[in-house]
Amino acid sequence: MSDKIHVAIADDHVLFREGLAAILAAEEDIQVVGQAGSAQEAVHLAGSLLPDILLLDIDMPGNGLWAAQTITEQYPVTRIVILTASEDDDNLMNALTTGARAYILKGVAARELTRILRAVWAGESYVPPALAASLLLEMRGQGLKPKQPADPVNELTERERQILEGLAAGLSNKEIGQKLFLAEKTVKHYVTNILQKLQVRNRVEAALLAQRSGQENVDKKLKLQRREHGE
Repeated sequence: MSDKIHVAIADDHVLFREGLAAILAAEEDIQVVGQAGSAQEAVHLAGSLLPDILLLDIDMPGNGLWAAQTITEQYPVTRIVILTASEDDDNLMNALTTGARAYILKGVAARELTRILRAVWAGESYVPPALAASLLLEMRGQGLKPKQPADPVNELTERERQILEGLAAGLSNKEIGQKLFLAEKTVKHYVTNILQKLQVRNRVEAALLAQRSGQENVDKKLKLQRREHGE
C-alpha cells in the first residue's frame, strides 16, 4: 500500500490548478489523485476518492465554504486545506468553523506549502501569522468545534449505513464488498470514514454503537405506539 499523501485540488482557475498539481507531483511523498473546478465537483471528488487532503479555494462556483463543510461532515477522513487569495477575517473564521485544518494564502512559496501539507497530514493545523492575531480576538468566548449530533449514526450516508450493518453482523471487508458489489479497498476507505464520523477506535466499537442506536430507535417506536394507543 502506498505511503504517499494523496492530495486532491479544487480550484476553478485551470492554469493555477494544473501548475499546483505539477509542483506537488514533483514531491516524492505526495501524489495528486484528482482535480475539480467547482464546489459540487469537489464534494463528488472527496466522496469517490477519499483523498488524505483536499486543497480547496473559497471563491469558486458553488461556494468553497459550502464544499468544505459538506466534505467535513460527510467525509471526515479527508482533511480540508483552504488555499485562497482572501485575507478576509470572516472567511478565515468561517473556514475554520466548517472544519478546515489549515488556511493558506496563495502567495505562499511552494516549499512552505508542501511543509504545511505534511504538517496537516501529521495532525497539525495552520493559519498565516499575519491573520493569527485577528483570529485570536474572534475566538474569545467562542468554540470552533462543531456540535456533535445526538446520534452520529443518523449522520451517516445510506451507503455508510449499509457498510455499518455489515460490521454489526461481523462481516469482513471482503464479505461486505461482495454483498454490496464494492471493491474490498473501497469498503476499507468507507470503514475508515465511518470510524471517524462515529468517533470510535475500531470496528467492534462501531458495531456496538450501531446496535445501541438500533435498539434506541426500536424503543422510540414502541413508546410512540403506546402513546397512540393511550397506554
